[in-house]
Amino acid sequence: MKNRIVRAVAGIFIMISLLLAVYVNQNWLWMTAFVGVNLSQSSITKWCLLEDILKKLNIKD
Repeated sequence: MKNRIVRAVAGIFIMISLLLAVYVNQNWLWMTAFVGVNLSQSSITKWCLLEDILKKLNIKD
């Protein structure tokens, strides 16, 4: 369950930042880049802040 939530949140953040970049300001693409860097970092270090937050909220795998 946690993996699905993490992937859903990442996907939603990417879609929102792309929409904001198209309709508001291109600087919102930095948010897309941040999400991508965070996903890459978590794949290397096996640590994700959102997973820690979900663990504290008692969301099971």
